Amino acid sequence: MQLVRTATIALAAAVIASIAAAPAQDPKSLKGAVRVDGSSTVYPIAEAVAEEFSKIAPSVNVTVGMSGTGGGFKRFGNGETDIANASRAIKPSEVEACKAHKIEFIEIPVAFDGLTIVVNKQNTWAKQLTVDQVRKIFSAAGTAKTWKDVDPSWPDAAMRVYSPGTDSGTFDYFKEVTVGKDGKIRPDMSVSEDDNVLVRGVEGDKNSIGFFGYAYYMENKAKLTAVAVVNPATSSALLPTHETIEGGTYAPFSRPLFIYVNKESMAKPAVAAYVKFAIENGAKMAEEVGYVKLPAAIYDRAKANVASSRTGTQMCDENGKERSGALADLYK
Repeated sequence: MQLVRTATIALAAAVIASIAAAPAQDPKSLKGAVRVDGSSTVYPIAEAVAEEFSKIAPSVNVTVGMSGTGGGFKRFGNGETDIANASRAIKPSEVEACKAHKIEFIEIPVAFDGLTIVVNKQNTWAKQLTVDQVRKIFSAAGTAKTWKDVDPSWPDAAMRVYSPGTDSGTFDYFKEVTVGKDGKIRPDMSVSEDDNVLVRGVEGDKNSIGFFGYAYYMENKAKLTAVAVVNPATSSALLPTHETIEGGTYAPFSRPLFIYVNKESMAKPAVAAYVKFAIENGAKMAEEVGYVKLPAAIYDRAKANVASSRTGTQMCDENGKERSGALADLYK
């Protein structure tokens, strides 16, 4: 992870100091509403932030929806919400939808996630999977209908496959790293935008397999078994943990999570206070619900970007092409 340039640190520190020096409104006197919707993966963080924020600003009504990353961006792009929760970066088409409605947004990373592949507790054979095997199970072009199709030593039993819905950013990310943007996922999966439905599905079927965010696995690890994934670069089979997710060795399924804030909404004291609270408490909330906190420098950059009203996404270049690399190198 590269060190932040000294000048950038100095600028961020100066901005943050100026915020701290400004007179703050007593949160208890705040009124109004904060409208949040989007990713079911980010939902546990947003719910925790909303709950804690309500303790210091009881007169602010914070509503948190769970319509999936894609569904959340649709509402956000139409001006229906103040904040979009996203388990992936905003797409160029979604940026254009915001532009069409004259919506400027501020991009804020909130945590790291490790997309977790899970099986039933009675599954004693699938201890690890290569990316090729994952592709064989989930791809429309794959041939795996039974566990034996994946590995000849495994049972000749039909698999039941569970997946987040197609409006989910988790689905988008999984699809991209397994079958590619232009590839297709098998059509016979059981899908839901509610990850708790997926948990119950895998828990209730010995021959099932599914995937969702790390926090949902941590919450339900007594009911499910996580499958180790073989890192294509190192050939090491690794389980998702705080260390492997933050370090990026749990590959290719480690990823950052985001919130996107409507710049115009920041003029409302209740929204501005909520966003400030979310950034300042993001690390704590992420860890409490089972995700992995970001480096402190990233939260500091987010504070500086909010203070300076820096709009637009840093995850795409000027031509709308997705940028690749470590979050610390991309988000400035």
